[in-house]
Amino acid sequence: MKRLPFLTAFCSLALLVAAPAAEAPSAAQQQEQEVLAIAKEVQSQQVLIAENQAKMDAKIATITEALRVARIFSSRGGK
Repeated sequence: MKRLPFLTAFCSLALLVAAPAAEAPSAAQQQEQEVLAIAKEVQSQQVLIAENQAKMDAKIATITEALRVARIFSSRGGK
């Protein structure tokens, strides 16, 4: 997850640098605003992904614990 903010910043910078120098200042500003809006959207998606990952980790931990307890009880059952 630590690479995603770096990737976002790198892509934003690449888009800003790739803009032709001959464009009018207003067009450059508009493009910069679009890039910033996209960067904000990506950041919000990264937050959602992190939250969902935390929820999945919690559910997996619950299932793992339930399986561990079930194995203990099944081993005590005297097959």
